[in-house]
Amino acid sequence: MLMQLESIIDKKPLPDHRTALQVADRVGAMASFLCAIHCAALPFVFALLPLLGLEFLASHNFERIFIVCASLLATITLVHSYRLHRIRLPLLLLVPGLALLWTGGFIFDVHAGLNLHAVVVTIGGSCVALAHVLNMRIRRGQSHKLCHLSSANPAIV
Repeated sequence: MLMQLESIIDKKPLPDHRTALQVADRVGAMASFLCAIHCAALPFVFALLPLLGLEFLASHNFERIFIVCASLLATITLVHSYRLHRIRLPLLLLVPGLALLWTGGFIFDVHAGLNLHAVVVTIGGSCVALAHVLNMRIRRGQSHKLCHLSSANPAIV
């Protein structure tokens, strides 16, 4: 599987420049990982949050706003990247990840069962984070290939 991914990454080079898309991927990956950690830890630290002044982290509104923002960021970033590199694997991780996030955040609410909610949203957040990380690797692998080509022959770029 890793060999296939490496051969896919080497297919089509992209320009080597920092864009808002690359920053969005990094922010999305970090936010999704933090979301997964938050959701996994919430059942264990639920009683401690008010003592620490962090009760807003257990709020339904905070979680739902975060899910909407993460969904928008991930969808825009990964769809735009797909248009550049045409590799579907990040989108194949994103779609079930978002489905799990929305199901856990809006259907299996915290009151419906804290453990079920935590598991569903943690898996969903992890899928979204992995989609961002994979997308960054694909983009980086393709831009590095272009760097090697352009250093060998400046006329290529």
